[in-house]
Amino acid sequence: QVHLIESGGGQVQTGGSLRLSCVVSGRTSDSFAMGWFRQAPEKEREFVAAVSWSGASTHYADSVKGRFTISKDIAENTVYLQMNSLKPEDTAVYYCAADPYKSYVVITAIEYTYWGQGTQVTVSS
Repeated sequence: QVHLIESGGGQVQTGGSLRLSCVVSGRTSDSFAMGWFRQAPEKEREFVAAVSWSGASTHYADSVKGRFTISKDIAENTVYLQMNSLKPEDTAVYYCAADPYKSYVVITAIEYTYWGQGTQVTVSS
């Protein structure tokens, strides 16, 4: 059984930084394509960032490009999302996603097999 354990959410002021972490447990012998999505109140879940199986390729939503950085520790099956220059519109529940069957960058939610429970990020003005 695979579980994704997220941490690092919280409340910051505009311009602040947070780092989210997501650990994959249960199938530590596999590599995973991993990504982050977010969902604000009364909005659809949207793609934020993704990293490939090897960690060599990444992709970002236009709204976070240049401010957020996704990285992957392959040995620890952990993905990080460093979020800088945060804005109130970044406020959302952030979800980690993982898939052991795809080696490429995955940017659509339906392609992910496993999901975390979410961690709240609140940016105040």
